[in-house]
Amino acid sequence: MVGIGVLILLGVGLKTRITVLKQLSEERKVVNTEVAALEATRTVLQTEIAYATSDSAVEEWAYTEARMIREGDNLIVPISPHETTPTPSTLIVITPEPVENWEAWRALFFEPSLP
Repeated sequence: MVGIGVLILLGVGLKTRITVLKQLSEERKVVNTEVAALEATRTVLQTEIAYATSDSAVEEWAYTEARMIREGDNLIVPISPHETTPTPSTLIVITPEPVENWEAWRALFFEPSLP
């Protein structure tokens, strides 16, 4: 009888350990998947860092984004035919009339202002 009781206790303990083993195995799979994804991300980032710190990346940025020119290049700036610059004859120059201080205060307090 005592032997059967010990076997039952050992069986229950074994079942508990098997359940815990299954749970830990599932968690291990999830963690391994996350680790693999993070290692792939690290590899991609290391590649990007290596390129970003290279001379070719700096040269590409300067040539495309900063619009710098290389030695020996001829800079050509396209001008649209529709753009015209104003000539001095079409400019209107407005010169303000001198106003006395009392006239400025009177206009400020007594004359209606624009909406």
